[in-house]
Amino acid sequence: MGESPRLIAPSLACKESYRALVAEFAARGEEPIPFPLSFPNENFEAFLAHLAGCERGIGIPADFVPHSTFWLVEEGEVVGVSNLRHRLTERLLEEGGHIGYGIRPSARGRGLGKAILGLTLREAARRGIGRVLLTCAKANAASAAVIAANGGALESEGFVARRGEVVQRWWIEARGP
Repeated sequence: MGESPRLIAPSLACKESYRALVAEFAARGEEPIPFPLSFPNENFEAFLAHLAGCERGIGIPADFVPHSTFWLVEEGEVVGVSNLRHRLTERLLEEGGHIGYGIRPSARGRGLGKAILGLTLREAARRGIGRVLLTCAKANAASAAVIAANGGALESEGFVARRGEVVQRWWIEARGP
């Protein structure tokens, strides 16, 4: 039986696997979600230092909040990435929420979205974030199903002009392990 997926802090040990995940998103022409997937990683040590700074609120744009990035690892491969915003701004309340996540295209359809969100919710609870907001495009039925499977309750949906689409807002009560 294989290793269960686990959430880890970004590390040098997974450099090549992480880069392969980023390359998969690019090869498919997909938007890199969550947004830290778009951070330059040519100098991997500097990339890791930047992620660590983001967690402490160092080196982030003025309109950003501190945020933590996690990698979902299965059988030694990075199969997903999540990002946990430590608090919400007015814009994050409209779209973005507390958590963004993405699964490597070649690893989709195996329940890893549900796993990464569930594990990231535990991290939110560990940090004292009890009520977690997630948003997704109404057209993204897979993401809505993952959120619902993790206990999400749909609060509202509305058109977000800067995205040009209807965005759903879901709330989940985060609980620790």
